[in-house]
Amino acid sequence: MNLYISDTHFGHKNVISLDGRPFASVQEMDCAIIERWNEKVQDMDDVYILGDFCYMSERSEQWYLRQLNGKKHLIIGNHDRGILRNKEAMTFFESAEKMQYVIDGKNRIVLCHYPICEWNGFHNGVWHIYGHIHCKRDETYFFMRQRERAYNAGCMLNNSYAPMTLSELIENNRVFNKQ
Repeated sequence: MNLYISDTHFGHKNVISLDGRPFASVQEMDCAIIERWNEKVQDMDDVYILGDFCYMSERSEQWYLRQLNGKKHLIIGNHDRGILRNKEAMTFFESAEKMQYVIDGKNRIVLCHYPICEWNGFHNGVWHIYGHIHCKRDETYFFMRQRERAYNAGCMLNNSYAPMTLSELIENNRVFNKQ
C-alpha cells in the first residue's frame, strides 16, 4: 500500500506554534507522530515523505527513522539538507528524489515537496501530491485548491499526523477546505 505524508518536522520546536499543532512540547509531538505512524503503517507499505522530515532536532534523523514502520521514500524538501548529508540516515530510505512518479492503483501521481501549478500529465489525468505550504491559507493554497487532482499531504491538516492513503488524503483535503 502507498501512503503519503509531508512536513513532519520532527524535533522542530517552532513548528508547534507556526502550525498551531496541539502539542505542549517537541517530545509530545514526536511521540504522537511516531505512534500514529506505526499504528497505520505496516512493514511492507511504501511511505512517501514529501519533504521536511526532521528540522533543528536535538536527535539524529536516524533516531526517528529506525522507529518508523514501512519502506520509506524521501521526496526532498527545503529543510532536508541535514538528512541528505547524514549517510547513516540515508540508508533508511528506499529512494530520495526531488520529484518522483508513482502508480497508486489506477492512478499516476507526481510527488513533489512543492506545489506545482501544472505538472507532467496534468491534462491526462495525472495526480499531484505536495507539501511545503503546511496549513496556511494563502495565495498558493487558494490557487492549488482549484487544481483538480492536486492534494496537500501536510501532516498537520485536520490534526492527522499520520501517513495517509490516496483516498484518505482526498477526504482530508476536502474536510480541510470546508473549514
